[in-house]
Amino acid sequence: MAETTEGNGVTARYEETDAERLLTFSADGHTATVAQNREGYAMLKVRTGPDGDELERYYGFDMALDHAAELLVVGVNDLPVPEAAADMGM
Repeated sequence: MAETTEGNGVTARYEETDAERLLTFSADGHTATVAQNREGYAMLKVRTGPDGDELERYYGFDMALDHAAELLVVGVNDLPVPEAAADMGM
């Protein structure tokens, strides 16, 4: 399952792999991914992309989104979150 949303110059793509839930944001050549285990109960990992380096871990979705926004050089309110990803975080 994949869901893509766009807004405020940012594209958000939510997808599920066999192991993880991935929410990847792209804007102006920058990419940030928020990842969580498939079961949805572990800490969120912020990466440079879906397969990128892990930069930090967070319990809360809001903190992970804030970090992703910093990586994209946009405001956190500019990040469109697909409905399927709205329940990420602990």
